[in-house]
Amino acid sequence: MLLDPHAFETKSVIGTVLPPRRLAGSERLLRAVREVAGPHAEVVSHDETPWASITFTGARHKLVLRFAGSEAVSDGESFVVRLPEHEFQLRGRLVADAAVTRVDHELLRAPLMEVECEILVLDEA
Repeated sequence: MLLDPHAFETKSVIGTVLPPRRLAGSERLLRAVREVAGPHAEVVSHDETPWASITFTGARHKLVLRFAGSEAVSDGESFVVRLPEHEFQLRGRLVADAAVTRVDHELLRAPLMEVECEILVLDEA
């Protein structure tokens, strides 16, 4: 016995437009960091740890970015200089501290640069 597939109710219809998804705070931060780092930056890792003091709550983000190629390494060097003073615009959040904690350069075979940074993001409440 064969079943008629049109006899069943379907919850999704092809062509249905979904409402835009709201970005989480860490996704907004990653987008903002990519804008500062430039188009050649690759986010290798991202760790987020909850953070709190007596008066504030937020998260400490640890990121590793890779810049491969001479043009990318140039972007990476610019990123290292610009990050600590950059004014991030994150809705509902405030970047309290942004620091570069490690920079590794390789020149053999092809120029490569890895940058590790930590960013403290506080909730505005």
